[in-house]
Amino acid sequence: MELRALRYFVTVAEELHFGRAAARLHIAQPAVSQQIARLERELGVRLLDRSPRRVRLTGAGRRVLDAARETLAAAENVRLVAGKTTGTVRIGSAGGLTTRLERAIDALREHQPGFEVILVDLPVTARLDALRRGELDLAVARAVRRAPGVRVRPAWSEPLLAVVSARHPAAERDAVALATMAASALRFPARECDPPLHDAVEDAFREAGVTPRLGRPTGTTQDTIVEVGSDQESWTLLPAGLVTESARIRPIPLDPPLEVTGSVLTREDETPDACVEAVVSVFRDR
Repeated sequence: MELRALRYFVTVAEELHFGRAAARLHIAQPAVSQQIARLERELGVRLLDRSPRRVRLTGAGRRVLDAARETLAAAENVRLVAGKTTGTVRIGSAGGLTTRLERAIDALREHQPGFEVILVDLPVTARLDALRRGELDLAVARAVRRAPGVRVRPAWSEPLLAVVSARHPAAERDAVALATMAASALRFPARECDPPLHDAVEDAFREAGVTPRLGRPTGTTQDTIVEVGSDQESWTLLPAGLVTESARIRPIPLDPPLEVTGSVLTREDETPDACVEAVVSVFRDR
């Protein structure tokens, strides 16, 4: 069994779409399909249910996904140990933070020009687990208020935006209240996709005294945006950094504004060195 096949499987499982997984891996889609089929033959189980409209994990696929992530993390840990002599820093990244991540990498290299920086893209729950296991030196995340074994350092704020189809009745508004959107079906990733962000959105509605009409849960953030863009009756609520440009959707500021906090995370039992402190400082709002 090759690590490459496990990596391809994990990527498809996170995207639930072979085309997006191939783009993320920078390879042709048939190569991804071939590796997944080979892995299924090796394991003797079906990992994914495929249809022209949707890809879903099977029960076996969900079990294998956890083990595959652990295996890949262990392999990366071997590389990390080997790289300590040259100065390797592994950062668990989050989407929509390109500018802050670039500043963080520049800050690390100012302190130590020989540092190699590795960005690791993991779902937030896996990101926290990898940090606790010492497989990451630090991580960034939105809406994490506290987590066992993790030191949370609030660093920046992002506005929450209502995202609607370009054909939605509210699409031409300059701003919108949560109560105004309550009649439309709220589409949002299931809680297991991003528990902190899901809870932050629920808290925003609770504090506003608004009960949204919930639509069917979605998958990834990208899936949510695509599905909302195809449905003029629904909407979603997302941090500004996660909203991708598209002619099919309209992001609308909230009135009154609502924000979500982004944080730099380190292990609770670890005293950050000067390099990590420099990274924390550049992630802060300027």
